[in-house]
Amino acid sequence: MNSSIEKKEMLPVLSLKNVTKRIGSKAIVDRMSFDIRKGEIVGLLGPNGAGKTTTIRMIVGLIQMSEGDVVVQGHSIRNDFTNAIRHIGAIIENPEFYPYMTGRDNLKQYQRMSTGITDERIKEVVELVGLEAAMNKKVKAYSLGMRQRLGIAQALLDRPSLLILDEPTNGLDPAGIREMRQYLQQIASQEGISILVSSHLLSEMELMCSRVVVIQEGKFVTERNLSENIEQSQSINVAFRVDDVERAALIAGKIEEVKVVQLIAERNELILALQNELIPDVITRLGNDQVNVYRITETKLTLEDEFLKWTGGSRIA
Repeated sequence: MNSSIEKKEMLPVLSLKNVTKRIGSKAIVDRMSFDIRKGEIVGLLGPNGAGKTTTIRMIVGLIQMSEGDVVVQGHSIRNDFTNAIRHIGAIIENPEFYPYMTGRDNLKQYQRMSTGITDERIKEVVELVGLEAAMNKKVKAYSLGMRQRLGIAQALLDRPSLLILDEPTNGLDPAGIREMRQYLQQIASQEGISILVSSHLLSEMELMCSRVVVIQEGKFVTERNLSENIEQSQSINVAFRVDDVERAALIAGKIEEVKVVQLIAERNELILALQNELIPDVITRLGNDQVNVYRITETKLTLEDEFLKWTGGSRIA
């Protein structure tokens, strides 16, 4: 029994299998495939016109697929829509509420239209998105960030396995963006909900997501794990700020499995490619040869740098 439960836990919450959308002879989305597992926050990235919104709309059944399938918790959107969609909570456009009703009354209205939502569940989701103090205020007085959080609370009422958000931080100020990120990470960790989020804010996606999926011209380009730890055997680039950069380069270049990547004379900086465990050896060798080390910094491409590399400099939107 336990093995079957464990096996079910290992299955993807969401699986896209060669999902395709054609309009006439043009493929808007072309054989798109990727998975999302329990508790992951996955960012969907792509330039303007890449097919992000079309992909999301096919996942939730707002538009039909031409080919392929979307499977949610083992249920096919194409062949078992009712059982598949009950596992999804989504905000595709800006959340809409009755402005002259309070936040609480809006959630109670949704409760009356659904089955199995208790008052205790309303209390849970309100606390989860940090809106306890605003529940008795009319929604017309809410800020954009508060309305977004109320929308997420409503989407969580049915205890979905997957939450889908299209540009959830659009129009928010920096404080609102940070709050949104913190609440989404809290939802993923506390409720075990998987989250698929589309956004054009690459720096925010880097902070929020555990993984990103990059698409371009309707096709899967690549994916990158943003939360993985550096393996001891993995080569990394490290910048050494020293007092004699040319001597440092000569010394480091003689160390086995250490590669001199770049020498930046104007900053007295040497960039080396090496394994993590070799850094103490480099520091020792430089010190023994009277080269002073002032600063050591790991250098890596930002998500923005990598996105431009993946997409050939295409604009994101």
